[in-house]
Amino acid sequence: MPPPLDWLSRLLSIITVQGQLEIRCAYGAPWQVVYEDSRPGEMPYHVVLRGTAVLETPGKGISHHLRAGDIVMVANGSGHVLHDGSGVTPMPAHVRDGLNLTFSENTGTGERLEMLCGRFVLAPPHDRFIRDYLPAHLIVQTSTRDDSTLTETSAQLNGLLALMRTESNANSLGGNAMLNALSAALFTLTLRMASESAEAPVGLLALAGHPRLAPALMAMFNEPARPWTLPELATLCNMSRATLVRHFQEKVGRSANDFLTSVRMALAANELKKPNLSTEVVAETVGYQSVAAFRRAFSQHMGMTPGDWRRLTLQK
Repeated sequence: MPPPLDWLSRLLSIITVQGQLEIRCAYGAPWQVVYEDSRPGEMPYHVVLRGTAVLETPGKGISHHLRAGDIVMVANGSGHVLHDGSGVTPMPAHVRDGLNLTFSENTGTGERLEMLCGRFVLAPPHDRFIRDYLPAHLIVQTSTRDDSTLTETSAQLNGLLALMRTESNANSLGGNAMLNALSAALFTLTLRMASESAEAPVGLLALAGHPRLAPALMAMFNEPARPWTLPELATLCNMSRATLVRHFQEKVGRSANDFLTSVRMALAANELKKPNLSTEVVAETVGYQSVAAFRRAFSQHMGMTPGDWRRLTLQK
C-alpha cells in the first residue's frame, strides 16, 4: 500500500489543473485592464513583477492594493478590473503577438508596471470544488520588507516567478509549453504558501493551516471511502466532537460531512469516466454501500444522475 499523500498532493491527484500564461503587460501610468466573467472552469491569475496595481470587482466595493511579487488567483472567475489607482483616464494599450504569448503595452510615462496574466483551467466538477473551498480572490505576497523573514516556499515562488519572467520575454523553442508548465507549478506553490500563512482565508487553506485540524483533513483526503464519524475525526485531532464541529464551521464555513462528500463526489466524477466500471463499483469505491444512497448524493451534489454524468463525459 503506498504511503499517504499530503493534502495538496492528494487534491492535485484528484483534480487536474492546466496553466496557461497568455499576456505579459508593460504599462506606464495611467493604465487599466478589464476582465469579463470567465468561462466555466477558468480561473484567471495575475502576477505583479514590477510596480503596483489596484484590483477591483465591479459592484462589490472592495479593492486590493498589490505590489511587486504579489500573485492573485480569481477562483470564482468573476469579472474584475486592474488599474494604477490614479483615477486618470488610462492610456490605450497596444497588443502585439510574440512567439509564445501576447504582449500588451502603452505609452504612459508614469510609474511602470510589469505583470503576467493567465488562467488556470479545471474540468468540471473540479472547478466547483475550487470555487467552494477557495476564496473568490486569493492573494499571496512573495516579498516582504525584511528579506530575513522570507520562508522557503516564498523563496521557491520568487525563483519560479523569475523563471517565468525570463521565459516570457524570450522567443525560445518550446517556450509556450514551458510557460504553461510553469503556470501549473505556480498553482501548487501559491496554494502551499497561502496555507502556510498565519492569515490563511476561510476555506480549505484555513483548514490546512490549522495544525489541530490537519489530521482530519489528511484522513478524509487519503481515506475518503472510510465511513468517518465526527467522534473519530475529533479523536484524530485530539479534541471533542463539539470543538471539531465549531472549528470546521469557523475555518471552512461548512461541516466536516459536507467536505467529505465534496471529496467523494470529485473522486466519483473521475471514476465514472471509466466505461468499464459499473455504478455499483464506483459507489463502493467512494464509500457508499448503497447504490441508491450514492445516486441520491451524486444527484444532489452535481445536479444530474451518475448515469447522466457518465454519458455527458463519454460524449466529449
